[in-house]
Amino acid sequence: MRVRVEQVSSLVFDDGMPVRAASAVAPFGDGWLVVQDDATHAAWVRAGSVTPVRVVPAVDGLEVFSSVAGTKHLKPDFEAAVAVPSGGVLLLGSGSTAVRTRVALVTAGEPVVADRPALYAAVADCLDLPAGQLNLEGACLVGGRMRWFQRGNLVAGVPSASVDVDLAALLGATEAGPSALSGVRRYDLGLARGVALSITDAVALPDGKVLVSAAAEDTPNAVDDGPVVGAALALLDDETVVAVAELPAVDGVVPKVEGLAVREILPDGVRLLAVVDVDDPLVPSRALEITLWW
Repeated sequence: MRVRVEQVSSLVFDDGMPVRAASAVAPFGDGWLVVQDDATHAAWVRAGSVTPVRVVPAVDGLEVFSSVAGTKHLKPDFEAAVAVPSGGVLLLGSGSTAVRTRVALVTAGEPVVADRPALYAAVADCLDLPAGQLNLEGACLVGGRMRWFQRGNLVAGVPSASVDVDLAALLGATEAGPSALSGVRRYDLGLARGVALSITDAVALPDGKVLVSAAAEDTPNAVDDGPVVGAALALLDDETVVAVAELPAVDGVVPKVEGLAVREILPDGVRLLAVVDVDDPLVPSRALEITLWW
């Protein structure tokens, strides 16, 4: 499998403000919805325009959150975005803390936001995760069900894994529970410079395979950030890792891809849109156009 970064661009709103902490991307209307994990608005990226789209109400009167301001614990931490057949984009919190168990359905109107603590607890139990290690970073639709991906950390004994969720139950008015979950899978993506690669997002392909982005993040657990020493794309067929391709450095920096979307299916590969969080709220997140062949 071969990979090439075709183009790199900075994500900036029309008013000049940076798109911060890009954590997911999905098709939305005539463009793309880029999620900011530390803000109440996403970015609607269209030809020649980037405009804000509300995804949750303000929290304690705040629209953005940061460690410097002492408000990081309030952020929605939406880490996955899935375009759903009924229309709109479903955003999913990471579940890494009790306040990050919200889901939001974003459409042209007001977002529909719901807290789903029991569902997140059921996912943690299903994946047999130690306390405090739940961190769901990616999701995609496979065969009518949503496959939800846990970021792994082998140092903490947590492999990258996924569980399938009944989409109708997830979108229902009442909270889904353990009966909505099935199909636990675990993945070994290998190492990059001695650090295990862990899944950061996922997209489904027409043949049923799944393409995931992954980062080798040198950290002692599956939740905290750390130095990223490598990044890759991996092709999965059920639990089998078919191939892994390392992502090249961009301007000398390993690109930690947080969001992945399909732009075009090719006869021998795929064109992708990826978004990268640069871990600085004052610096715009980046969009990468990537071609992958196999």
